[in-house]
Amino acid sequence: MNASQPSISPGDGAPAFSPLYRQIKALLLQSLQQGEWKPGEVIPSEIELAARFRVSQGTVRKAIDELAADNLLVRRQGRGTFVATHAEQQVQYRFLRLQPDSGATMAGEGPAERDFVACKRQRAGAQIARALGLRTGEQVLQARRVLRFAGVPTILEDLWLPGGPFKGLTVERLSGYHGPMYALFESEFGVRMVRADEKLRAVLPDPQQAKLLAVDPGTPLLSVERIAYTYNDTPMELRRGLYRTDTHHYRNQLG
Repeated sequence: MNASQPSISPGDGAPAFSPLYRQIKALLLQSLQQGEWKPGEVIPSEIELAARFRVSQGTVRKAIDELAADNLLVRRQGRGTFVATHAEQQVQYRFLRLQPDSGATMAGEGPAERDFVACKRQRAGAQIARALGLRTGEQVLQARRVLRFAGVPTILEDLWLPGGPFKGLTVERLSGYHGPMYALFESEFGVRMVRADEKLRAVLPDPQQAKLLAVDPGTPLLSVERIAYTYNDTPMELRRGLYRTDTHHYRNQLG
């Protein structure tokens, strides 16, 4: 471990009145945010981190436990602790709460077939800019895609991304990447989505939306609006999805 790494002291990324393990958690989060350890990489051992921050191994363990509970780190028995990544099979559908009525998981249905209908750069209107923490008129990337499960169009999504962090993202890159979209954001743009807020409501589709989802315009759909955040609660994506619920349901575990 680099001997120049700072030890814990008041003002180092966390208030002095915070519990010590919370201060360590803040410093670890700072290292994740700054890219010291990339998604999928192993972080230093508890012993190494304890020496780095000059605290007990138990304090480090408690900080890591909280980051693991937040799905930012993943413990692997006998191998160490790794930075969580959306490329892992078990977390690919972490933010997708739609489940088949059959009782299977989304992963059990097989990989979704994705069809990008549009992808373009545009100026952000007031509502989009506010959601993404931008100024009105700043450049955003807007994309529309249809997700099919077992050949049935099930989800129609419109999403907006800030132009700066996603410079160079095109419909060809989106269509050509066969893993989860958030894994693409991690590997090629250095943006990791760590949490999301959602709003749900029932809506009727417009004629174009109904056509893309192969439903009658009078069919009620579940609208899910999501803002996804990277580290430091920075908004990085606004996504509006329309979900068919004739063979699927939205499932969320509370508590």
